[in-house]
Order: sequence, then C-alpha cells, then structure tokens
Amino acid sequence: MTAKRKDKSKEQKKLKAEQGDAEEFRAQIQDLQSQKDEVFEKLQRLSADYANFQKRVPKQIADTIAYEKERIIKSLLPALDNFEHTLQNASSAENVDAVVKGVQIIYDQMLDILKTHGVEVIKALGEKFDPATHEAIMQKTDPAGQDSAVLEEFQKGYKLNGRVIRPTKVIVNKLPSEQQPQGDPHQEKPDLQKAE
Repeated sequence: MTAKRKDKSKEQKKLKAEQGDAEEFRAQIQDLQSQKDEVFEKLQRLSADYANFQKRVPKQIADTIAYEKERIIKSLLPALDNFEHTLQNASSAENVDAVVKGVQIIYDQMLDILKTHGVEVIKALGEKFDPATHEAIMQKTDPAGQDSAVLEEFQKGYKLNGRVIRPTKVIVNKLPSEQQPQGDPHQEKPDLQKAE
C-alpha cells in the first residue's frame, strides 16, 4: 500500500503541478488578451486620427492658399489706387511729363510689391545670352557689341525665389564668324606688331 500511496501522492503532485501550469497559462493568456485589446484600441484611435487628418489637410491647404491670395491682392491694391488717381488726373495734367512721372511711380511701386513677394526682374540688356534665363526671339549683327550679348529686351523676364517663372525675350548679337586663313594650320601667324 505504501507503493500505491506513493504513486497516488506522485499523481496528486503531478496533478497539482499541471493545475498550477494551467493557471499560469490562463494568466498569461489573459495578460496577452488585455495587451491585444490595448493595442487594438490604440490602432482604432490612430485610424480615427488619420481619417480626421485626411479630412482636415485639404481644408487647411485651401485656407492657406486663400490667405496668400488675399495677402497678395491686398499688397497690390495701393498701386491700383495710385494708378486710378493718375488716370483721373491725366486729363487735367499740365503736360505729358507729369502723367509719365505718375506712371513711372506706379511702375516702381509694382516692382517693389513684387520684390516683397520674392519676385525679381531678370537682368538681360548688355548681358551674355543665357538660355536658362533668356529666350532669343531674333538675332542682329552689331559689330560694336560682343558676340552673344543681349542687344534689346523685347519682354522682361522674372524669377520667383530664384526660379525662372518667365524668361526674358531678347534680341541677341550674332557676329559673323571670322574666316580662317587657308594654308597650313601649323604655319606661324605673322607678328602684327613688327609690320606696323
């Protein structure tokens, strides 16, 4: 009987150990379940936040664009007012020079307004032709000027924050190419200073 009791005692210990393991597994399962529920709730909140973000961003972009348009238009209104005053006073002006001076003031004011918005005029007249900022519409020959120099501006070009938004339309100087002397290319050229 002692052997049976020992076996029974072993079985009871084994059973208790298995029950303890089962309880431990249940606790682990419950812990994992609560972690899963927590992660799932976070995921749902994130998903809702992202959906709200997607709805909010287009409206914010539209509002920003509308605000910037309004800001630009408001900055142009004083020049428009001055232009209106100049036109109203043009008929009563004593001479044409007064009207031209008024228009020049408005032109300068417009350039200043554009400059505050990051717009700058592209310099072209007398500069070397640059295809990145200039658009050649015609070529002329002026022996007094340098080859590929801009002789005239047909239409001003502009940059916005350093990026060309409209190239300057220009007329470019094109000198005829000099004829190369016939003969041996290795032959020495005469010294012009000795001939004088």
